Amino acid sequence: VKMLKEALDGQLTALYNAVAASEQVQVEPVGRWFEAFLKRRTRNVSASFQELEEEEQLSEEEEDEELQLEEYPMLKTLDPKDWKNQDHYAVLGLAHIRYKATQKQIKAAHKAMVLKHHPDKRKAAGEQIVEGDNDYFTCITKAMEMLSDPVKRRAFDSVDPTFDNMVPSKAEGKENFFEVFAPVFERNSRWSVQKHFPSLGALDASFEEVDHFYSFWYNFDSWREFSYLDEEEKEKAECRDERRWIEKQNRASRAQRKKEEMNRIRTLVDTAYNCDPRIKRFKEEEKARKESEKKAKAEAKKREQEEKERARQAEEEAARMRREKEEEAARQVAQQAKKEKEAQKKAIKKERQKLRTTCKTHSYFTDNEADGVRMMEEVEKLCDRLELTSLQTLNEALASGNKEQSKAALEKQVQEVNVQMQKEKEVEMQAQQVVRGAEYTSAGAGGGGGLNNRGWNEEDLQLLIKAVNLFPAGTNARNRVGEWLLCANSEKLYICAVCACQKKSIPI
Repeated sequence: VKMLKEALDGQLTALYNAVAASEQVQVEPVGRWFEAFLKRRTRNVSASFQELEEEEQLSEEEEDEELQLEEYPMLKTLDPKDWKNQDHYAVLGLAHIRYKATQKQIKAAHKAMVLKHHPDKRKAAGEQIVEGDNDYFTCITKAMEMLSDPVKRRAFDSVDPTFDNMVPSKAEGKENFFEVFAPVFERNSRWSVQKHFPSLGALDASFEEVDHFYSFWYNFDSWREFSYLDEEEKEKAECRDERRWIEKQNRASRAQRKKEEMNRIRTLVDTAYNCDPRIKRFKEEEKARKESEKKAKAEAKKREQEEKERARQAEEEAARMRREKEEEAARQVAQQAKKEKEAQKKAIKKERQKLRTTCKTHSYFTDNEADGVRMMEEVEKLCDRLELTSLQTLNEALASGNKEQSKAALEKQVQEVNVQMQKEKEVEMQAQQVVRGAEYTSAGAGGGGGLNNRGWNEEDLQLLIKAVNLFPAGTNARNRVGEWLLCANSEKLYICAVCACQKKSIPI
């Protein structure tokens, strides 16, 4: 793509050539980062260890200071066969800087030690030299071999004899927490795979900082390993099975030591966590916060209960008022009904008295004393049997007509009442007979007597009892019945009621 100049005001920018399509190109992996990747894969080391090594190499290029070596007084007494128990840093005169020594410093120290302790140099100076690999100069060569190889150096650093594995006790930590634990964590941070690690911090550190610190150490990833302490070297094995057995024993030993190391780190972190005054403060603050939330919830629940109680009381009060209102309305209805009933009683009493007075005034519409007594009884019967409307109708008829018409109206009413009373009496007698027959049938079942002799079953008897009890004597509904008919059909008894209002026969 060609770079175009910025267009001025009034000018237009035109693109004459189309942009080429993207193409896939194969690139050969080269460069320092690819080389670093290959080194990590070849040496089987982590990226953080490789970065640390690169930092050391960069620092070597920037170092201009003159290296100061410390003479190791026990150097000439060392046994080359016991090289595993020797301090390789001390052998090269780097005991004062140890694992912080760069590769440039190690090479410089080795060069200085070779110039000073090489067998040829000592032999030329007249010193007695031990022939073969038994000379202490072999220890210098072995130290250079171990410290110049990053993998072997890491194995030796993992079991550095000068490293303090001590874990402070709770008593020590509670008195001077930061003074006691800060250098311990700083010392153990050298084993971290991660290059950057959090510091212990100060007393005024925030919760996030403290939580990040303990999260890092509770999930601590250590590169420390213990292959340097292997009991046997598998290269010395005579056969493949022996090499496998040696490797198996060494793996088990390394795993056990690794487990003990992680337990040590966990013990250190647990002890620091339990002694940390900030953790105590955070727990107290958290406890106070929870207590405050609990108190707030309790108060909110109490207010809610109070609101519910007030609502319940208000509802009960409203229900009570409704109930009182309904009771008051019912009382008023009852009073009104009572007043109407009393008024009706007074009206009936008035109409009865009016009927008696009218009949008495006209000498009961007869000149014969015996007929007068009879009519007096009939009038009293009318007063007992007739309702208010019937009495009013009769009184109006007596008041509107002459003596003969009044007498006729009175006699007609007396006749109707007598006919109705006669019918009720007959029905009652028949009902009593049916009930007695049913009782007799029930009492004499299986004896060959009663209604069962005529082919009556229990269903027929229950039907008869229901018909008789439908309008028992003395009820207000009795006046609705116009007629009861008793008939026989196929030696079975049927009862029918003729309703006065509907004018038709209703089978029961």
